Amino acid sequence: MASAEEVEKEETRLKRLRLAVDLTVSTIRQTNVSFDEASRMVSATRRLALHLFPGQESTFDLIYGSRFRRVLAERFQLH
Repeated sequence: MASAEEVEKEETRLKRLRLAVDLTVSTIRQTNVSFDEASRMVSATRRLALHLFPGQESTFDLIYGSRFRRVLAERFQLH
């Protein structure tokens, strides 16, 4: 069973990741970034996620991948 300190650290890492994802999505939606810049931002956010949660590539893709694909499709009319 995880200690209170371990749970707190996990929650802190999760909050940091959620903030990064939210900021990335907001920046893509609200600024005049190119598709290449937006793609690099998504990649950087994914790298942060994997740094915070090593070995969780499939979890990131499952939880956040569809959100990023949707935002990129909406912003750059990729339908």
